[in-house]
Parts: sequence; C-alpha cells; structure tokens
Amino acid sequence: MCLDHKKTHKKTTIKLYNTLALPVLLCGSETGTVKARDGRRITAAEMKHMRRIAGYIGTDYKTNTQMAKELKITPILDKLLEYKRNWIQHVNRMPRNRLPRARKHYSPTGRRNSWQNFEETSGYVRPEQVNKWPKSMTDI
Repeated sequence: MCLDHKKTHKKTTIKLYNTLALPVLLCGSETGTVKARDGRRITAAEMKHMRRIAGYIGTDYKTNTQMAKELKITPILDKLLEYKRNWIQHVNRMPRNRLPRARKHYSPTGRRNSWQNFEETSGYVRPEQVNKWPKSMTDI
C-alpha cells in the first residue's frame, strides 16, 4: 500500500489496512505454523507500518502496545491466534469421518522403511547410473 500518509486521514488509512492488507497477511494462517522468528518479523513489519500511519519516526519512543491502543488496532499475531483457535474449534465440531478431523487426530504407527527395505519388499529396481560425461578432453 503506497499512500501519502500526510494527505490521507488516519482513519481512512487504518480502514484500508484492515480491508486490504490484513486479509492477505492472514490468508491460510489457520493451519500454518508461526515460529518465534517469524512472529518477530511479522510484528516488526506491522509496527513499522503503524508507526508511519501514526506519524512517528524511529527515534520517537513509543511501545507497540501504546501505538496499538492509540490507533485502536489489534496486533496481527493476536488475530492469527484467534483464527487458529476458531479453526481448531471448527474442526472439532466436524463429524469423525471428515478428512480434516481424521487428519488432526491421526497418529502413525510402526516404523519407516529404509530405502533398502523398500527395494527388497516392493521388487523395485533402481536404474543403473550411467555416466555419460567424457572422462577427459581426449574423448571428445
């Protein structure tokens, strides 16, 4: 979103952010995993944008919570966790035969076969690795 924040009203910019940017950032986040590093990067990007909307520069001392209260927004990570909770509740309400619920409660049993065991039990034969490159420049 490239808006001149000096000419655009804060409320308008926040509405555009909530309707355009947030859905794109939260799309598919219900089932994804957010690691700590990813969370920090998401928060940093969000606060950089919010700082610009609020009219602060990097040297102004404002905490993330102060800016969120001032602009009346909820942080992306909080919304993301809410989406995940809603998705899990939705899956838990599904009948047991539905694929998402079955996949959520699936637990594999047994051991994985090594490649050698796979070849022995399945009858699969690897193709021979043929080196088609010339051995030296004299072969060319």
